[in-house]
Amino acid sequence: MAKVSAVNKNLKRIRMVEQYAAKREALKNAAKDPNLSFDEQFAARLKLTKLPRNSVKIRIRNRCQVTGRPRGYYRKFKMSRVSLRQLASHGFVPGVVKSSW
Repeated sequence: MAKVSAVNKNLKRIRMVEQYAAKREALKNAAKDPNLSFDEQFAARLKLTKLPRNSVKIRIRNRCQVTGRPRGYYRKFKMSRVSLRQLASHGFVPGVVKSSW
């Protein structure tokens, strides 16, 4: 199991990304807009840097939905490899069969 504080911190980041998504997108478009003057583009970049760091989507860490483990994460199942193997061997994940040859 991952630390509860680490999982909660990641959930806080997810909420913050959703909260600031529209504002961040508008400022990014303003900063890239060639029709605006250089000063307006620069002002948009300054406002963008004033936003919280945790409101950036890249700071979200993929974590296992079962255990919160941050590594060995399979996006298709939203689980870590350890949890996936355990649940699959008990037959709880449909369509997954242990290979043998």
